[in-house]
Amino acid sequence: MRNITLFLMLGSALFAGGYKIPETSLNSVALSAANVAHVSSADSAYCNPANMVFMKNESVMEANLMYIGLSDVNYDAAGIDIESKKENFVVPSLHYASHEIGGARFGLSVVSPAGLSKRWDDAPAIYSAQEFSLKTVEVNPSVALPIGDKIAVALGIRAIYSEGVVKNSRPGVSLAMDGNSIDFGYNAALTYRPASEFELALTYRSKVDLSMEGDVVINSLQSSASVSVPVPALLNIAVAYTLESKTTLEFVYERNYWSAYKELDFDFGQGLPDPAPIAKNWKDTNAFRFGITQKLDALTLMGGVVIDESPAPDATLGFEMPDSDSVSVSLGARYQINEKINVGLAALYSIREDRRVSNATLDGEFSNANVLMVSSALEYKF
Repeated sequence: MRNITLFLMLGSALFAGGYKIPETSLNSVALSAANVAHVSSADSAYCNPANMVFMKNESVMEANLMYIGLSDVNYDAAGIDIESKKENFVVPSLHYASHEIGGARFGLSVVSPAGLSKRWDDAPAIYSAQEFSLKTVEVNPSVALPIGDKIAVALGIRAIYSEGVVKNSRPGVSLAMDGNSIDFGYNAALTYRPASEFELALTYRSKVDLSMEGDVVINSLQSSASVSVPVPALLNIAVAYTLESKTTLEFVYERNYWSAYKELDFDFGQGLPDPAPIAKNWKDTNAFRFGITQKLDALTLMGGVVIDESPAPDATLGFEMPDSDSVSVSLGARYQINEKINVGLAALYSIREDRRVSNATLDGEFSNANVLMVSSALEYKF
């Protein structure tokens, strides 16, 4: 029973989606996701669907391709100096915002809102995180309506498909686990524009309970397994102001309600005893996002900074997700080829703080847990 419990502790990252990906478009990468109040491209369908009301009356679609590179995290303790493997991914996304239809605007986004992969080759990391991965795909349709000339509201449905794989090994015991699920939530948005240069926005994405179901094999014993873990709700409050120089400044306060993640409670089928629930006790966190956009003739330049907090307390931190507070910087540009087509390129680099951990299973320091994102996009208006 003790070995089973140790193995399943890594489920915190796999099933909760603790590594969120708020940068789901080129503009959000370029602006460090400070594109909520002022967003006016196809990605408004995801970032703030209420803003579709204020866009030009035409349909617009954007296809994105994003590279994500995770560095080889170092763990240093007494007599131990090991590194995880580097991870590289290519993540596509699609955004669509319709022209006005019966006074409403409709949006559709297909994105990856969360994901994680971590592999270690050395002990003691392989005891709890030899290999695990999380893949998610969210399909998010939405509809937006105007309320007068200055206010717009929107409502959407979140459908998230997730799948994960876990492998661990320690002397005499090995575990292999996989599972998947389709789960639902909603999102809502409000935009208020008291003047053409001044924009206020409020967006909310609901909690989604991932009801993962799959199979687990511990040594030669095989059984079904299930667990329900919340992906927390997310609130954004944003303000943007555009100067006469066509320079737009935006600030976004983001609140992540991670405190909904209190414990892991697995349910095994016949043949394996259920492990005791594992306390996680994550905390709600804040992120502060700053973005600047400069429009020129055919060129648009963007930049951003974000300060983000880690939700995981020292007591529950492990090799599966050596998370820490971070500061990220970003740059990007879009070029208008003609009236219908523009292209863009952006990059974001996240610098995570070194983190000293002393708990029941670890007594050492994690470092070099940095992330690079590079996004390219093609937008077409019709």
